[in-house]
Amino acid sequence: MIGLAASGCQKKPAAPDGAGMQGMPVQTVAVALAPVAQSSDYVATIKSRRSATLQPQVSGSLVQIGAHSGDLVKAGQTLMEIDPRQQQATVAAQRATEQQKKALYDYDTIEVGRQQKLFDAGVTSRDAYDQAQQAYKNSKADYESAVESRKTQEQLLAYYTIRAPFSGIVGDIPVHVGDYVTTTTMLTTVDENKDLEAYIYVSTERSAELHMGLDVNLIDNSGNLLEKTKIDFISPQVDSTLQGILAKAPVHSTPQMLRNAQIVNARIIWSTRPMIVVPVLAVVRQGGQSFVFVVRQQSGHFMAEQVPVTLGDTVGNTYAISSGLNAGDKVIVSGTQFLVNNMPVLPIGG
Repeated sequence: MIGLAASGCQKKPAAPDGAGMQGMPVQTVAVALAPVAQSSDYVATIKSRRSATLQPQVSGSLVQIGAHSGDLVKAGQTLMEIDPRQQQATVAAQRATEQQKKALYDYDTIEVGRQQKLFDAGVTSRDAYDQAQQAYKNSKADYESAVESRKTQEQLLAYYTIRAPFSGIVGDIPVHVGDYVTTTTMLTTVDENKDLEAYIYVSTERSAELHMGLDVNLIDNSGNLLEKTKIDFISPQVDSTLQGILAKAPVHSTPQMLRNAQIVNARIIWSTRPMIVVPVLAVVRQGGQSFVFVVRQQSGHFMAEQVPVTLGDTVGNTYAISSGLNAGDKVIVSGTQFLVNNMPVLPIGG
């Protein structure tokens, strides 16, 4: 029993120093510098360099609409027709007048020739020959005038047919068959959906930085990149309504991607400079403030220190950091939802 008692009184081995400080394993990434674009976002409107608003050159009732909104039409294709019957009657009357003048002109042409022969033969007088010449000149002038009048009326008749001025896409058609239209009525538009441009109005505060050749990224509402382009025009004037400077950038996307009058986001890249970047997974938001957890070593142990940071633009799957971190810091990218400030951790990687 003495042996058992002695054995029971022996002390347990001491726990290794720091056993209570065992940390949570976490993945870490060393902070590095990367080139980050310094940019500003603007709303841009896509416009075609070739766009036409069609209005009639004559008044009348629409009797035919041969196209629909969104149709792809060819140059010269008939789009609409205004009732031409009255003008057709005018052309027919003018042609009849022209034929009448032509008949008289033909007769006077023969007559002046006959009178010249008689005069040369001494059969008729100078006065008769002069009268024949005068009648010939008058009938010739009347005939030529009738020809020009007929051509004018035929040209006017052509205005009753509305044709596509060039190949393109038909816009909205607000009129209907039977509507009475005048020279101020908007019939439709035709847009050539190529040679597009992005119209960007840049705030006057950035006028000193605005120059030709600046990179522009066109982005849709979901944040997807549509096209990369460059500024190739800068207006010398400030728009008085928008208080902005118009800049243009060419667009080469397919018609299925970008269309005339479409609104997109334009990101103008002013410059590129090295900045600290961290993975998106490293950023934690609390109460409107952004934080990252940085691994610090204290008394031989690793701790997770919560550090407030100022976020810049996203660069792929990383955030640019304007302030709060230094190059070489190791940020935690796993299990951040379980971390609290000064919590013991066991860093892995980085």
